Amino acid sequence: MKVIKVDKKNWADGLGKLRGDYRLFGPAKNKDGHDFKELDKGELPDFNFLNTRLSAKSMIFPQSEAMFKYSLDESEVDHHIMREVEKDYSPRAVFGIRPCDATAFLLVKRNFDTPEYKDPYWIRSYQAGVYVGLACNDPCSTCFCTTAGCGPFHEEGLDVLLVDAGDHFLAKVLTEKGKELARAAGWTAEADVDIGPMKQTAESKISSSVNTDKLRERVTTELYQAPFWEEAAFACINCGTCTYSCPTCWCFDIQDENHKNSGIRMRNWDSCMYPLFTLHGTGHNPRETKVHRVRQRFMHKLKYYVDKYDAGIQCVGCGRCVRLCPVNIDIRKVCELMNSYEG
Repeated sequence: MKVIKVDKKNWADGLGKLRGDYRLFGPAKNKDGHDFKELDKGELPDFNFLNTRLSAKSMIFPQSEAMFKYSLDESEVDHHIMREVEKDYSPRAVFGIRPCDATAFLLVKRNFDTPEYKDPYWIRSYQAGVYVGLACNDPCSTCFCTTAGCGPFHEEGLDVLLVDAGDHFLAKVLTEKGKELARAAGWTAEADVDIGPMKQTAESKISSSVNTDKLRERVTTELYQAPFWEEAAFACINCGTCTYSCPTCWCFDIQDENHKNSGIRMRNWDSCMYPLFTLHGTGHNPRETKVHRVRQRFMHKLKYYVDKYDAGIQCVGCGRCVRLCPVNIDIRKVCELMNSYEG
């Protein structure tokens, strides 16, 4: 794939040209750090960050999403009928996605876009996007992406990979979608440069890792009954920070919100760390204690997913859960306990 040189002096002009064809999204600074948002006219994505506080998954899978609306007013013709809420699926360009987050889209796709089940909201939103990644020249100290099937210059899930090269960007065009976006922005100056050495330098800066080579051969019931879960879960306060910050968590709840004679049916992110998540209508809860819930989170990501898909772990090594957990529960340590366990 060709590499294009984009002078930073022409960066804003190129983004301006795209506005006629795309809605633009990117990282923006707020009081808590950087998060993704739709960019206002003239606003540029802020690349002055190591990684965003939350992942880019909300660009496709919003934290709260209205699905249907309805009226209970019997004077209306279509009362008591669910009507799909209109959404904007016009083309969008998302800038500044780290390679780990883009790879996470593909892991999550195994849940939302399958031969048996297709989630129309997720699929339409995902297909509407052009994803412009930002390579990690200086990864976070908690990143372990290179041992989680990813890397700071990883290309899967991206249409264009941007590399910050000082006074210019190097844009590696990866797909036809990316080629069309570059053309629309007027970025055409090909660069005779190999980004391989920059990739190797970035990968050499990652000192954190996980071992996953023995997870598949481990007996599921033996791991489930392993003696280390009490200690692993001891400090957990069931806040859900790990699941909300994780780019590969996909759990949601659907509920109706009513006001007088109208209402909406919506879905919201949910978390396996919450006591109500598995509460049955009978009052029985199969994951009543936090030990059950912590075990479920790690068994799902590091064992059940491995067994079901045989495509690596359900983790891309972004390190957000490690950085943000208020009680310092570390997926790397739990993974090592699971990988090395011999019942």
